[in-house]
Amino acid sequence: MNRLTAEQYLAVRKTPLTIVLDNVRSMHNVGSVFRTADAFRSEEILLCGITAGPEHDEVHKTALGAEHTVASRHFDKTIDAVKELHHKGYIVYAVEQAHGSTKPEHVKIDPTKKYAIVLGHEVFGVDQAIVDAADGCIEIPQYGTKHSLNVSVTAGIVIYELSKQLIGTDFAR
Repeated sequence: MNRLTAEQYLAVRKTPLTIVLDNVRSMHNVGSVFRTADAFRSEEILLCGITAGPEHDEVHKTALGAEHTVASRHFDKTIDAVKELHHKGYIVYAVEQAHGSTKPEHVKIDPTKKYAIVLGHEVFGVDQAIVDAADGCIEIPQYGTKHSLNVSVTAGIVIYELSKQLIGTDFAR
């Protein structure tokens, strides 16, 4: 299956994409995001506010070990994480339904830059102050009667699309 060992994973080049979880309450969603971040070699996950960390059994149930390969840190306030990312030169997108948002496949990626996406609370979404602090919004178009997706599903779609644009489909070892 050409899978990396955990040791190999830690040594390989990462996709210049950081995931910020803004008060995500479900530990199962957090674990799922860890697995997706591992699959696409995301740099790091920033766990903010009430978002549980990898030390919780419920996160491990869905992360299946990805919590050991993907770097993570906790911030009490999401805005502090966004400010740090901006200070380090990241382009930060909130993943939220908003006027002027961009479809994931239309985000203009500069391969020389680093990116971060902020995913929000399952009911309330990304906090408005974070949306305002972001460099833009990414919105997944939806054509049915529901206008929301599970946060881990949303993460999968956006991480896949941005990773594809950032490094292509060929991950060099």
